[in-house]
Amino acid sequence: MNLIENLKQTYRQGNAVTKLIYLNVALYLMLQIFLIVMRLFTLQGDFIFPLLALPSNFGTLLFKPWTLVTYMFLHKDFFHILFNMFALFWFGKLFLMFFTEKQLFGLYFFGGLVAGLTYIIAYNIFPLFSQMADISILMGASGSIMAIIVATAFQAPNMEMRFLLIGMVKLKYIAIAAVLISFFGITSSNAGGELAHLGGALYGYFFIVSLRRGKDHTKSFNKLMDRLSNLFKPRKLKVKHTAASGKKMSDAEYNMTKAKNMEEIDRILDKIKTSGYGSLTSEEKRKLFEQGKG
Repeated sequence: MNLIENLKQTYRQGNAVTKLIYLNVALYLMLQIFLIVMRLFTLQGDFIFPLLALPSNFGTLLFKPWTLVTYMFLHKDFFHILFNMFALFWFGKLFLMFFTEKQLFGLYFFGGLVAGLTYIIAYNIFPLFSQMADISILMGASGSIMAIIVATAFQAPNMEMRFLLIGMVKLKYIAIAAVLISFFGITSSNAGGELAHLGGALYGYFFIVSLRRGKDHTKSFNKLMDRLSNLFKPRKLKVKHTAASGKKMSDAEYNMTKAKNMEEIDRILDKIKTSGYGSLTSEEKRKLFEQGKG
């Protein structure tokens, strides 16, 4: 139980990179547990992936629109999620050196969205993919991560990262290498993934160019997320002020009335100091009594 509480606390206190990694890993673990349980009963559980992965067929997508979002958190193989989460961790940290956590969330989402649409459009345009267009599906966070890599590289092209056996490499060369590898792989067996990488890279570049022109496209996503989160927050009770006559008062009217009453009480107290309690009128005694009750 302590482990679960610690994980919850780490998630709540973690930055955007931590939260994104947690979401990806949590979904991966839940699906792996589901598959193990299904296998124990000699049942096939792989049907779950087409329900969450992004189809290249437009007709199928119409009946599963949620896959435009779920696919970018979905991983089937251990090494697939391992390498993606390592990349998200390192490049996400670099991204947050220049931008906000909300911008990282927005870039992850829009980068993944553009990556997915690039994959769908390419599979329905180019004849090479015509035989696979009806059955192909896409999964993984790499399109979103590519957007983060390219955006960070354009923001700080000469910043360096240390690689094992290679040494220090500038971000601009890392981004160029990643884009070239994806481009030369668009006719390979992982064509869908490589196309998604190129789409994510394109949005990463678009994000930086737009930001330099004063336009932050991630704001629309974050406004939507804020509204959704507010739906689950307890609403604050609104205090209604009512005058003695039963008429409702605004906050300004209430505060003005309260100030006048306090002035009157101060005058009555001064009178008591000067002439004693017996000098008060019945009305002044009533006001003092009412104030004591409040």
